[in-house]
Amino acid sequence: MTVKLIVYIIAGLGAGIGTGLAGLSAAAVISPMLITFLGFPAYEAVGIALASDVLASAASAWTYYRNKNIDIRHGILMLVTTLLFTMVGSYVASHVPNQAMGNFSVYMTCLLGIKFIVRPVMTTKEANAAKPEKTKNIQSLLAGAMIGFICGFIGAGGGMMMLLILTSVLGYELKTAVGTSVFIMAFTALTGAASHMAIGGAPDITALVVCAAATLAGALGAAGFANKASARRLNRITGIVLAVLGVAMIIVKQGWFA
Repeated sequence: MTVKLIVYIIAGLGAGIGTGLAGLSAAAVISPMLITFLGFPAYEAVGIALASDVLASAASAWTYYRNKNIDIRHGILMLVTTLLFTMVGSYVASHVPNQAMGNFSVYMTCLLGIKFIVRPVMTTKEANAAKPEKTKNIQSLLAGAMIGFICGFIGAGGGMMMLLILTSVLGYELKTAVGTSVFIMAFTALTGAASHMAIGGAPDITALVVCAAATLAGALGAAGFANKASARRLNRITGIVLAVLGVAMIIVKQGWFA
């Protein structure tokens, strides 16, 4: 039991730090750890991770909102098309042989971390605010469609896809990108967790409670730090955290310590 609790806490804290600092989905960290180290069924592990994601993302979003580092208006637009095109992507994936992209989010986490270290996002809020409102609305809808389709097709990568597109395509500065990302993820995780519980039944309650509590604690601490850090320092630390988590997840997925 002690080993289980240690795995729950480490998985939750890692996921929470990734969520609060960089908008990383808890499912990308918690699921592989529960499956590899404790032998959880994949469906149950994903359900626990998504449920943990709801509180962590909501708490992180509130922290970013209090610090005025969130774009709710365009986040809602992205949320609509993200949810819609996640279903489209899932439908297309069911008709296409798909096994090559299973590790997409894991490797993307690592590469995105390196990207933030080598080429930090130094865009300002003023630069994005200068865009015409119509342009921002269209870009938000298209970005949501792209994120949703990819997530539905490969079954993972939501947080990383949002962070990449918000910073590199829509030109958000890093704090607003993460704040908007966790705002959207709170709703997508809630939808996913509810569907998993409805289909697969209640998961292991101890695992759910401990993972959720650890994820929430990690997210609150990381989000609080992120909103006080300078842009350059935040880029560097975000990059390091993502790269380390990416490498750790690659090791876990390969089962080298199993």
